[in-house]
Amino acid sequence: MLGPVETRSVSPVFVGRAEELNSLNEALARAEAGEPQALLLGGEAGVGKTRLVEEFATAACRQGAVVALGGCVEIGADGLPFAPFSTALRALRRALPDELAAAAAGQEEELARLLPEVGEAIPARGTGRHDEESLARLFELTARLLERVAAERTVVVALEDLHWADASTRHLLAYLFRTLRTGRLVVLATYRADDIHRRHPLRPLLAELDRLRTVRRIELGRFNRDEVSRQIAGILAAEPNPAQVDEIFERSDGNAFFVEELAVCATEGCGTGLTDSLRDLLLVRVEGLPESTQRVARVAAEGGSTVEYRLLAAVTRLAEDDLIEALRVAVNANILIPAPDGDGYRFRHSLVREAVADDLLPGERSRLNRRYAEALEADPTLVPADERVMRLASYWYHAHDAAKALPAVLDASVTARRRHAYSEQLRLLERAMELWDTAPEDVRAALRPVDYTEVYPPCGCAPATAPLRYLDLMAEAAVAGRLGGERERALKITKRALHLLGDDGDPLRAAWFWVQRSHLVQGLTRGDGWAELATAEDLVRGLPPSEVHAEVLADVAHWSMVHIPGAEAISAAERAVEYARMVGAREIEMNARLTHAGLIVESGGVETGLAEMFEILRQTLQDGISAVASRVYVNLPSALEAIGRSREAVPVLEEGIGYARKFGLSDKEAWIWGNLAESLHSLGRWDRAAEAATKAELVGQSAKPRGFHASTRSGLALARGELSEAARQLSAARGYFGTHDKAPQHEIPLCELAIGIAAGEGRILDARAELERVLDSGFPPGTQRYAWPLLLTAATMEADSLGLPVAEQGRTKILDRIREAARPLATNAPVWLAHERWLRAELLRAERADTPDHWCEALTAFEPLERPYDLARVRHRLAQSLLSAPGGAEQPERDRATELLRLARATADHLGARPLADAVTLLAQRARLALTAAPAPDRADPVRSLGLTGRERDVLRLVALGRTNRQIAEELFISPKTASVHVSNILAKLGVSGRGEAAAVAHRLGLFPAHALHAPSTE
Repeated sequence: MLGPVETRSVSPVFVGRAEELNSLNEALARAEAGEPQALLLGGEAGVGKTRLVEEFATAACRQGAVVALGGCVEIGADGLPFAPFSTALRALRRALPDELAAAAAGQEEELARLLPEVGEAIPARGTGRHDEESLARLFELTARLLERVAAERTVVVALEDLHWADASTRHLLAYLFRTLRTGRLVVLATYRADDIHRRHPLRPLLAELDRLRTVRRIELGRFNRDEVSRQIAGILAAEPNPAQVDEIFERSDGNAFFVEELAVCATEGCGTGLTDSLRDLLLVRVEGLPESTQRVARVAAEGGSTVEYRLLAAVTRLAEDDLIEALRVAVNANILIPAPDGDGYRFRHSLVREAVADDLLPGERSRLNRRYAEALEADPTLVPADERVMRLASYWYHAHDAAKALPAVLDASVTARRRHAYSEQLRLLERAMELWDTAPEDVRAALRPVDYTEVYPPCGCAPATAPLRYLDLMAEAAVAGRLGGERERALKITKRALHLLGDDGDPLRAAWFWVQRSHLVQGLTRGDGWAELATAEDLVRGLPPSEVHAEVLADVAHWSMVHIPGAEAISAAERAVEYARMVGAREIEMNARLTHAGLIVESGGVETGLAEMFEILRQTLQDGISAVASRVYVNLPSALEAIGRSREAVPVLEEGIGYARKFGLSDKEAWIWGNLAESLHSLGRWDRAAEAATKAELVGQSAKPRGFHASTRSGLALARGELSEAARQLSAARGYFGTHDKAPQHEIPLCELAIGIAAGEGRILDARAELERVLDSGFPPGTQRYAWPLLLTAATMEADSLGLPVAEQGRTKILDRIREAARPLATNAPVWLAHERWLRAELLRAERADTPDHWCEALTAFEPLERPYDLARVRHRLAQSLLSAPGGAEQPERDRATELLRLARATADHLGARPLADAVTLLAQRARLALTAAPAPDRADPVRSLGLTGRERDVLRLVALGRTNRQIAEELFISPKTASVHVSNILAKLGVSGRGEAAAVAHRLGLFPAHALHAPSTE
């Protein structure tokens, strides 16, 4: 047992920091109220970040909170993947074992990547294919785990030394800060601000987090002179000499750690003759220790943030008594302190460790790393099992022994992959490629693909016996970069690989790399990926079935389904299914079957395709193929929505949300929420649709799900008459989807929104230009679900703009183009047939040739469908047609029109569809139909103050719009002669001589709201 500490350099008095501590305590109070808190604490090295965190943690524990501390572990220049989270979760498990076990229930295997204690060991090779959501799935499950643990009691997770964090830790922290929504949770991370140079990997993360309103950043400054004086008094347990305070304050510049070191040096008499270098200040106390203690300090400095006692003994090779004595001296001098878990030692401050490590000679550093590696190889139990492989790889690499380092680094890359630490896997694989040429040939020849690689399917070789190739490492690195978000690096690796393969004569491997490039180009929004896929398809054409061949065909089919669905896409999907079955690639087979089923639905085989989708869902759930099952939960309800069966889609979507949450598939969950919003919108549940769209935005991290959310929001805003909001959301959607990959399923709805917004704002020519761009491109086969609404929006605009001079020229050409575009569109689903009838009626209305019979056909088609908003719009048009037709003034037609308008108005009011409600009201007023009891007249009405009747009000509004007597008569269902009489009366009552002056009076006095004087797009 260690004796009493002889040198005190840490003040027992907590000095200053009142404002910062109050901020932390306020965050704790908000967390206790159920509002998760995210905080960043920055400051230069030695300024007192750790002391502040300790003080806050102590106060939080006194209030009943559970505090879990985790630090970023540095080994040489390497950080352990997820180290602070693993440490913090381990602390939570010790404090709340039952609560953490319950929160992790059902996801133990996945969460074991961070905390091996919660589940079975992760197999050496993955049980499923790594995909884009592997990392996101782990992050989502971690976030939900913390929320569940913090559901009933306050939890503080403090992560220190973020400047040393590995990339995976940084990504996980960013994910938590963005997505934590519930729970009594505080997540606090500290970092050394003076280390964050322009190229430091933490810098972009800090910039990203600064943009989040939910993250609070606290900067810890240096002490002032008074605080330095109080700190020295605490260290010395006596009031310091003012001159001494002045000297220490001047030399330390208020840095708390340097104040401590200077105060101790002053009391121990080592302060004289010191240089101005603070590094020398740190070394001078170490150099004053016995040689054996200095030796232990040098060994410990190269071992990492914390070095286990037994490992230290093995590397120093000191007798146990000598080692304990040397450690006692170091601890008493406050150079080393026991590790929190009591199993090793660490420097009291990282600045001391860095100063000692920097003082090592290059050969000395390599020799120490070799000793660490040899000791660990001889006895793997010297370090915790979950750190062993990574630390051994780091020690051998820094020992500059390529023969030993290459297999060790490759072992570490496998461990990183199993933990979904793809950024660390990429870094390790890049080290392996760096070591490849310098490693001896016999070492390389002994390496096997089966031990170190899994992303490239074994085609034409036996992975257990064939030697590992440099291209195998490049393949693993390319996928690690793609999955870890390092797409630029991955793209460069694929370029180099394809260059190496130029004369290799290996078309399968080249095709595989082209598929990777396709994914990367799409992920970087630099293209749609088709050129790369087409190259891959050419390379495998005519080759025997293989997993690579099946994957290429499956990717081609999926790309075609999204961009150019049709017979060729169906053929590619069929061949992908066939090849995948032949080579036993089950996941590829199920993915290709799902693509094929979706294409069959779009091509008209509705029931066959849907039945296949339900069967694929059953099989993938049964087999545990979550990547495909989650995709079914997106595509199956989308297919149901496409054919108008929205009510059937909703329960499948709700089930899918639960499934995606269970497996942490956040992007899939976002797509499902977006599809739910779309189906709820169709069913007339607009408030719930808006909530679902918001959920999609909160959950989704990728751009395209967010674009889908924004487009849904834009459509809701447009239907409610909120044109500026609709335009804002449309702009956001286009930003998310980008300009390099214009898939019809996204591009056509966005164009429809653009046309609707332009029409609503009276920009008829802009709307026509947008329409013509779409018509010039054409509608690919199978896109009728998007094409019908777009053509209908355009036809409605043309009909509503009748009588506007700006719209007259070119109308006939536009109407002809709309008819031509509609002719080949499928109508074999009731909802598509209903749109066809509606479109035909709107086109006839745009030519003043529609009759009630045309609208009756449209109404009959929509009545069986659960589309209340569409039905209300058709009812409004039928009522308008009845009132305009010969005999429209007769009572039976007026009664029928009244009932239709009442139903349409009730739906519009319920949905909040203001433009439709206004159009219904205006039509009823013009036709003198009473939909509800008349309200009491407004005594302040300026129109009434001029002595105008209600009918004269209607006429004056149309005069202000520039209508002729004939046009007024048509709109108000009166004769031109009656319209002329009303105009004469208006001129007399206003005391003006002409129609232009009457219009000017109406504008000057503001007799009508701006929207009432707009083009009649809402009539």
